Amino acid sequence: MARRTLPILKHLLKTSSSDASPHLLGFGRSVTYMPRPGDGAPRAVTLLPGDGIGPLVTGAVEQVMEAMHAPVYFERYEVHGDMTKVPQEVLDSIKKNKVCLKGGLATPVGGGVSSLNVQLRKELDLYASLVNCFNLPGLPTRHENVDIVVIRENTEGEYAGLEHEVVPGVVESLKVITKFCSERIAQYAFEYAYLNNRKTVTAVHKANIMKLADGLFLESCREVAKKYPGIRYNEIIVDNCCMQLVSKPEQFDVMRNSDILNVDLFIRTTSTRGIVRQRSLLKHLWHAKLLSSAIRAIGIFACEAYVRFSTLDVFTPGSCSAVHFLQVTPNLYGNLVANTAAGIAGGTGVMPGGNVGADHAIFEQGASAGNVGNLKLLEQKKANPVALLLSSAMMLRHLQFPSFADRLETAVMKVISEGKYRTKDLGGHSTTQEVTDAVIALLD
Repeated sequence: MARRTLPILKHLLKTSSSDASPHLLGFGRSVTYMPRPGDGAPRAVTLLPGDGIGPLVTGAVEQVMEAMHAPVYFERYEVHGDMTKVPQEVLDSIKKNKVCLKGGLATPVGGGVSSLNVQLRKELDLYASLVNCFNLPGLPTRHENVDIVVIRENTEGEYAGLEHEVVPGVVESLKVITKFCSERIAQYAFEYAYLNNRKTVTAVHKANIMKLADGLFLESCREVAKKYPGIRYNEIIVDNCCMQLVSKPEQFDVMRNSDILNVDLFIRTTSTRGIVRQRSLLKHLWHAKLLSSAIRAIGIFACEAYVRFSTLDVFTPGSCSAVHFLQVTPNLYGNLVANTAAGIAGGTGVMPGGNVGADHAIFEQGASAGNVGNLKLLEQKKANPVALLLSSAMMLRHLQFPSFADRLETAVMKVISEGKYRTKDLGGHSTTQEVTDAVIALLD
């Protein structure tokens, strides 16, 4: 029966594609954004070049914005990490403009100097940090098809800065977790998943040790999860999360292949032998409601496995679709997980990110800017501008200029894919200016 229907199906596909209009095939013109009157007016953006390589990469963004005539203009302020506090005129500018683009600010280690990055987040109540770690086409990495979003609570936790010396030689550092902040970051994470068609939200925690603080965070996440029955909710301990991300990120996979009811396995081991070979047996046992037998049948019963049900297909190792994974974390864990995920997907030099609150947003390099003070990069002018260019594309979308964001992202992706112009961290020898010029040349 299947052999007889295959030629018919091919014929139908051929005739339908030949009769289809150019518009349906994607050649027609489509409306991507319907502006309101006045939406095209140029928007002011506060620009903080920052320290080290910051002026190099923010300068690249300025050149690209000018080249594509983006409807933004920058109000530049000099802020440096060794300052005791953020100047009031800078805060006033961000509050007026609502949006800021920032290079890296070096934070002195020790010495009692407060981080200006943390000050900005607290002053502007930028409670949500978002980092999107994904593979760039043409850039080889250890793991492929990675697409991980880390949403981090930005205003409390260990970053509250509540430290004091109890007695000489004994320092106490307080970790603050509140229900209010935990609920609003969970709400933001689930809203993001809902609006961006993400199927799973995973809360990262250490509630096995910090039972009250992280326990409150988990309790808040669980309450919010009940409002989104269409989104799966998981929990994972932070140290295990980092280990699993590094060793096998595919286990966090959300695959959108078939509508057949199957089993999605989150396996805490590197052994996945037999999953595909035993697919038919797995389906049979699933329909017979013998799930534990199904696990034994594919040879992983001895593994510590978490089994969840979905309308998704069983994954094929090495040929799965994308790793679409969204994590919501308290403050410190988010920093650790985001940098781990960035390392998996290509490095901190290509990962965009932003910090957002109810009224303001700051866009910057997504993962920790460990190369901010790299004097060699600064002298050679070989800092990677890709992360901040992609962050500025996020900024353009935030400002409701989607076509400009698309043009910028497309040009950056083409440069990376072609591989001719890459900075040292991506295996090349190009300077910041050469990469910038290549992006400008490919702007549509």
